[in-house]
Amino acid sequence: MANQKITCPSCGQSFSADKHFGGTSCPLCGAAINVIMQSQKEAAKDKGLISVIKYEGGNDVFVWKHPIEDFNLGTQLIVHESQEAVFFKDGRALDLFGAGRHTLETQNLPMLEKIYKLPAGGKEMFHSEVYFINMTTQMGIKWGTDSKVRLFDPASGLHIEIGASGNFNLRVSDSRRLLINIVGTAGGLTQDEIIGGYGTAQAVGKFRALVMNKVKSNLSRAIKEQGINILEIDEHIDELSESLRIVINQTLDEYGLTMPEFYITSIMTPDDDPNYKRLRQQFADRTLLVREEEIRKAEAEAARGRKIVEAQTEAQLKAVSAQGEAEAVKIKAFAEAEAYKAQAYAEAEEMRAKGFTYQQQTAREVGLEAMQNGITGGSGGGSIGDLAALGVSLGAMGGVMQMTKDSLDPVMQSASNIGKGIGDTAAPMQGDVWNCNCGAENIVSNFCPDCGAKRPDRQSGWDCVCGAKNITSKFCPDCGAKKPNDGWDCTCGAKNIKSRFCPDCGKEKGVTDNEEQ
Repeated sequence: MANQKITCPSCGQSFSADKHFGGTSCPLCGAAINVIMQSQKEAAKDKGLISVIKYEGGNDVFVWKHPIEDFNLGTQLIVHESQEAVFFKDGRALDLFGAGRHTLETQNLPMLEKIYKLPAGGKEMFHSEVYFINMTTQMGIKWGTDSKVRLFDPASGLHIEIGASGNFNLRVSDSRRLLINIVGTAGGLTQDEIIGGYGTAQAVGKFRALVMNKVKSNLSRAIKEQGINILEIDEHIDELSESLRIVINQTLDEYGLTMPEFYITSIMTPDDDPNYKRLRQQFADRTLLVREEEIRKAEAEAARGRKIVEAQTEAQLKAVSAQGEAEAVKIKAFAEAEAYKAQAYAEAEEMRAKGFTYQQQTAREVGLEAMQNGITGGSGGGSIGDLAALGVSLGAMGGVMQMTKDSLDPVMQSASNIGKGIGDTAAPMQGDVWNCNCGAENIVSNFCPDCGAKRPDRQSGWDCVCGAKNITSKFCPDCGAKKPNDGWDCTCGAKNIKSRFCPDCGKEKGVTDNEEQ
């Protein structure tokens, strides 16, 4: 223990005290004494002169008063970067010094010189008080409500009580205002003196009542104005902290202080309060109902969506099915047409290889049909009628056989000619039969139905105007008339054609295949 001998300023009693101990009391009169300040005063008095004035307080101090009050001109004043120094005289804040090293002279103490005639020469002392103001932000100062805050919940109509606590940061905004309104003649201002001993039995701080009053009166109002549910209050702590900081700063500004930050770190809810339990149950029930309604809406929306998707899918499937069926029919028809075309080409090639045309083959088939139905070329009325009917029916054969127009026209023309007149049709047929070497007789077609042999070439006769028939000579044996111009043979196989165009293929007389192309 380092003891320092000091003298009580009240009764003059001398005694020893620990020089590192902040405060003590006189053993004789009981007066409170600041050991550090008193020891510094006595040391300066023994020297008779103070040469340097600087800050010697702690880090949690807002205002520190230098223990020496007697100075002479020429004394050095040292002010740190985060400090300001103010000279006091007779309760008035006079000259203010910022950061740096200052030599006390009449030039830099104008206000002090104005009210107090400073000594000349720098040898005599002058009396003044020097306060150092800490301009740094003091952080982590705790606060807490000393009683519950009564809150009315308009949604449920219930009253509940809550508590709050937290921290705030504080700094000096105006040195003169702080010294005049708070410090006065006191020896300084510390954090504990601002808010008091939180949670202890120490003396109540100067601003404790201010903070408690502002928190209690504005916390409930802020919760009500912002429509905050007490059960969801943790989500709104930042908003509530800011609103309380603004309100508290409006009063602190009068004392030269400001709160750059104010924090609510905890909200104490009355978990055992029956009203609070009822409020939580009401909130849970209401939340459950809202959630169930949202689920029902979501399910209904999903059901509508499914129906729409199903309807769209069904429509698409029907469209695809119809398109598929149409495509299948189209493909089938195309395949059938291609098959028939291939078959027709094959038959045409076969007939060409055998040396006869499609029209000749058709005529052959008609002849066979006639023979099978008893139409033999006789003069009977029934046979001729059947042949006429066959010629008429042949016109419908083209639709069944799906012939092309170019190939069907000659056949239809032949069928039409067969049914055109019984007299004109029967005679040529009766005289146009032939017998094959294989033994088949009365053949009317160009090829033998039994062996397929081709009809032998025959001399065609001509009829004279006098009535003679089937004349083979160039002149009529009855009247001597000359044979008319001979007919011409077509490259398609038709012979003795009298008209300009071939009745089988339609080729013009005298036109070659190369010219036709």
